[in-house]
Amino acid sequence: MEKTLLYEGKAKRIYSVAGKNDEVIQEFKDDATAFNGLKKDTIHNKGIRNTEITTILMNYLGENGIPTHFIEKISDNEMIVKKVDIIKVEVVCRNVAAGSLIKKFGFKEGTALQNPIVEYYLKSDTLGDPLFTVDHITALGLASAKDMEYIKSLTLIINELLVTFFRKRNIRVVDFKLEFGRDKDNNIILADEISPDTCRFWDVETNEKLDKDRFRFDLGKVEEAYEEILNRIKN
Repeated sequence: MEKTLLYEGKAKRIYSVAGKNDEVIQEFKDDATAFNGLKKDTIHNKGIRNTEITTILMNYLGENGIPTHFIEKISDNEMIVKKVDIIKVEVVCRNVAAGSLIKKFGFKEGTALQNPIVEYYLKSDTLGDPLFTVDHITALGLASAKDMEYIKSLTLIINELLVTFFRKRNIRVVDFKLEFGRDKDNNIILADEISPDTCRFWDVETNEKLDKDRFRFDLGKVEEAYEEILNRIKN
């Protein structure tokens, strides 16, 4: 399959596909970064595991009515996805206090939130991905207020689906980041990935972290955490 590199990010490469204007190849890398790129390393087989995890979860969400960019997995670390214009808004949904909720707002780590919190961050490495509001989003022309209402409602449905899916596998969905894009017909669909790179997963019984926080905070057993998530969701 003839392909041309279109974009390389911190965790993925995107390629155009010869003869297919509406599809691209999304390749998952083993590269790992944290703290806006200040910490960098390689996690062995991360790309392979995240490809498989994202495939399983995108298929699950698609089967439950969520529009996604996923088409098919084509190799150990590649998938064909619909070509989209990414909306430069990172959407974070939180069920349990962790990360910035502790550092910025004083929550106690592990506190179950009464209702999910949905936050928006400007997708900009140069500006440090700042937290911002729908008013900022509309002022910057990134999306309309109506678009953001739809994105929030879709995020909350995705949250319910993921919480249900992972609860059956004794995993607590602490929080996760989503990205959305517009397809060729201007429909807003879920894009990017869903993996331990973009989610916080804790074991229900032990609260053991099974995600990228093991890399961020030098907790060790990073590869094992990704493998554990994959093994649990295969069943």
